[in-house]
Amino acid sequence: MLQASWQDHNRRGEEAFRRADIATSIREFDKAIEIEPRLSPHHWQRGISLYYANRFADCAKQFEIHRTVNPEDVENAVWHYLCVARAKNPETARKQFIPITADDRPAMMEVHALFAGRSTPDKVIAAAGTNRSGLFYAHLYVGLFHEAHGDRSRAIEHIRRAATDYPSDHYMGDVARVHLKLAR
Repeated sequence: MLQASWQDHNRRGEEAFRRADIATSIREFDKAIEIEPRLSPHHWQRGISLYYANRFADCAKQFEIHRTVNPEDVENAVWHYLCVARAKNPETARKQFIPITADDRPAMMEVHALFAGRSTPDKVIAAAGTNRSGLFYAHLYVGLFHEAHGDRSRAIEHIRRAATDYPSDHYMGDVARVHLKLAR
């Protein structure tokens, strides 16, 4: 019998995450990286699974190494913030916030400004305009911002809007759906 490839383990990790089987997703992602160590800095999906496993220090480390291959990604900076905020507190997360200068996706620089303390949730939503993808990300990250700052009801409200009003069929859409499933 053939041994599973790193791609097989990676696919299984993504499938497990979609089922909200976080522990299995981490095991599968770790196995993929064991087989192909060069994946490690690219594996932001593993970082998100670590967040949902409450392994916040490991989560922060994953996003720190992801920065080496993707230095201008607002999402990477935000997930690092979320991990540090949960491991320590939002003030420490803001002090360690990864600077980003150029992410041209709708609303993403406003998302970055929100987490940096230079914007508001309303400005993030407004920056998305009528762009459905932008509105998905705006609501997802406004929700996660509220979660990091202890406002669970607003967090769920915005993440639910991302998942239901502006659904997405990519991995971040899965993140919104899994977040809601785990929040029950």
